[in-house]
Amino acid sequence: MADDPPSHRTHVPLPSDPGGIVLDDAPLVPIHIVTEASQLPVEFLEPSPERKLVIGFDCEGVDLCRDGALCIMQLAFPDAIYLVDAIEGGDMLIEACKPALESSYVTKVIHDCKRDSEALYFQFGIKLHNVMDTQVDVIFDMLLQIAYSLIEEQEGRPRVPDDYISFVALLADPRYCGISYLEKEEVRVLLRQDPQFWTYRPLSELMIRAATDDVRFLLYIYHKMTEKLNGSSLWSLAVRGALYCRCFCVNDNDFADWPPLPPIPADLSLESNPEEEILSVLDVPPGKMGRVIGRKGASILSIKESCNAEILIGGSKGPPNKVFVIGPVKQVRKAEAMIRGRMLDL
Repeated sequence: MADDPPSHRTHVPLPSDPGGIVLDDAPLVPIHIVTEASQLPVEFLEPSPERKLVIGFDCEGVDLCRDGALCIMQLAFPDAIYLVDAIEGGDMLIEACKPALESSYVTKVIHDCKRDSEALYFQFGIKLHNVMDTQVDVIFDMLLQIAYSLIEEQEGRPRVPDDYISFVALLADPRYCGISYLEKEEVRVLLRQDPQFWTYRPLSELMIRAATDDVRFLLYIYHKMTEKLNGSSLWSLAVRGALYCRCFCVNDNDFADWPPLPPIPADLSLESNPEEEILSVLDVPPGKMGRVIGRKGASILSIKESCNAEILIGGSKGPPNKVFVIGPVKQVRKAEAMIRGRMLDL
């Protein structure tokens, strides 16, 4: 670890904090701007079953995807925040993080891993693994969303297609944090005005604050969510997190080089017989994506309403001619048939 004292600090709420969050009472921890691997904790760089970790995780960049530049990788620990500077530290620094990002001994709590995972895979050969999704915003919000949706279903609220909760809304939900995060909109405006926002160095106070705020609440939310999830939902969460990590990382070997999906626990197999969940990737012929989506999205929404499965489209970032379906096998097969039906010439 580096000996230079950090010049920035922030409050990080702990899972043990009773009631709602009172930020002024939360521990004040250092924010480290990391340009060398030696500045990161040894237990992160060298993951082991004896020192399992749960960390908040996020990435920032320019149009982040398989081609968009990764600029910062944020890591939230209970006692510190690490802003891993991919620009100053370069490929060597990100490579040093690879064992932890691929490790089953380090749980990464994130909000929408799809594009982060895609960038790490295609740019650095990193297969993001052991992720918990809690769903947050369009830029980085999908994995926290999965947990939120599972809790909603578990508590008897019906599943709604495309029912995503933003990071701001999740933080405001009194069941999890009950705090306001209005500063997020300030960063959104800056990103729309200047897409190169995360490339500038040295990091400004606003950049440091924004990057930190995107991860410092994740561990608190993680523990608030996991205490609400039963065994079946926890297994589904682990599987869906793994499938979302793979989602846009399409390759020619059917993900054979990726870590295996979490198996169904023996106790669940006996008591509830949960159904296997899979990822299906459908190729859409040129000129047919419009039929799949439909006018103002009516066609794809109709399919989503008919199937208990997640249906994702690459959109402007790509892959442009593929549809991704995630869920229980029977529901995925039903969605596949409906999507193929939309492609047929009538």
